[in-house]
Amino acid sequence: MNKIKIMIVDDHALMREGLTKILEMEDNFEVVFKAADGYEALDYIEQNPVDIVLLDINMPNMNGIETLKKMKQMDFETKIIMLTVYDTREYLIETLNLGANGYMLKDAETDSLVKAIEAVYNGGSYIHPNLAGELFKEINRQRVSRNIKSGVDSLTRREYEVLLLIAEGMSNKDISDHLVISEKTVKNHVSSILRKLDLQDRTQAAIFAIKQKLTNS
Repeated sequence: MNKIKIMIVDDHALMREGLTKILEMEDNFEVVFKAADGYEALDYIEQNPVDIVLLDINMPNMNGIETLKKMKQMDFETKIIMLTVYDTREYLIETLNLGANGYMLKDAETDSLVKAIEAVYNGGSYIHPNLAGELFKEINRQRVSRNIKSGVDSLTRREYEVLLLIAEGMSNKDISDHLVISEKTVKNHVSSILRKLDLQDRTQAAIFAIKQKLTNS
């Protein structure tokens, strides 16, 4: 059975040694290299095959974010799992967007780390359970953002003009006078705007336009 070749990249010697002992208790794991920073890791991986990289974020000389970028630019088959103390959504999303295959916290149980390595090696991904909620929130935020953009893009040029005038506090009559169209036409535009943006009334439309920075308010 071929062993999974693992490289540990962490600036703390105790962490590197401790992880090595833990991982090599698994029959199918082999720690092939331990790097103290990104430069050492890149030098090794350019010449030697590695299946999984366990990559810290906060390191001197070249941090984990820059190392991740450069490894992905090399276009190797190597899979990368971020192994860090940072449990913030910002780091999670940034590293996943850069191509990381997994994100684990250093206080994870050994079983979770083993599971993460095996899942990523087999073509999957793995996020520390404590951070799964943060990832869901970000996915939901992006979905809402796409829906909002889609709604705004669906407005006609005239509807967009009417929306901006609503946000300025104009009544239907004011808008009618300003655009030189009938009040009935304005009402039709307002109804269409509310339907396309899934809003209930003119107040929500005004708030929407301001929140999405469609106006100078």
